[in-house]
Amino acid sequence: IVKPAKAPASGLAAGFNKGFIVTRRDMPQRPSETKGRKSKRNQLIREVIREVVGFAPYERRIIELLKIGSASTQKRALKLAKRRLGTHKRGKKKR
Repeated sequence: IVKPAKAPASGLAAGFNKGFIVTRRDMPQRPSETKGRKSKRNQLIREVIREVVGFAPYERRIIELLKIGSASTQKRALKLAKRRLGTHKRGKKKR
């Protein structure tokens, strides 16, 4: 996530760009900023595991429902995913 560049300060005490004029320093990236990013290594490991292990029974059922493709089966697939995973958001992400 990149923050938008701030407009330079005007040196005045009031207004949009109020504040003392200083030179902006580039700070090193914090570990918290890189958290959650996919690394090449982990991506490969996950791919291999998925290939070897395959899908869980409920995932296979969802795939089967989605292959049919009608609106009602898509809804049924979402309901199934939601029930298994706990939240609507997780269910949407899974299907």
